[in-house]
Amino acid sequence: FTGSAFGSAAIWQYESLKSRVQTYFEEARADWMDKMRPQKRGEFRKQVNSWWNSLTEGQRTVTGIIAANVFVFCLWRLPGMRRFMFTYFTSNPSSRALCSPMLLSTFSHFSLFHMAANMYVLWSFSSSIVSLLGCEQFIAVYLSAGVISTFVSYVAKMATGRFEPSLGA
Repeated sequence: FTGSAFGSAAIWQYESLKSRVQTYFEEARADWMDKMRPQKRGEFRKQVNSWWNSLTEGQRTVTGIIAANVFVFCLWRLPGMRRFMFTYFTSNPSSRALCSPMLLSTFSHFSLFHMAANMYVLWSFSSSIVSLLGCEQFIAVYLSAGVISTFVSYVAKMATGRFEPSLGA
């Protein structure tokens, strides 16, 4: 998984850079069109755009991860989703589904405090780590760390003979 994550991140990084270079040259040619375009309307939209543009690249990257974690947290609160969530969003070496929970449990938090603390820490170091690695490599590190820590959890559970499900990385 880790090799695939970093390989995919390298391809994504290359394509992103190529796209940025092409966009730069297209914008240079189309600068005169900005004067012709109508301005966007809506004060709320302008405020959201202003807020989004004020974020660092790391904060924008982590915003997607936080949104995924909040979405999964909300799914845990729906009674009809409990069985699905226990099957795919908790890690348990004695489960029928072994591989997908290794990744999906990374996004699971049952406690609001646990999720808030994790997301705060992620947000606090996101700018520096993304500026060091780049957004694509950071996501590969995040996903790989989740899968590897779940694998270590599987090994520990097998060694101790405790097979109860757990969530989180």
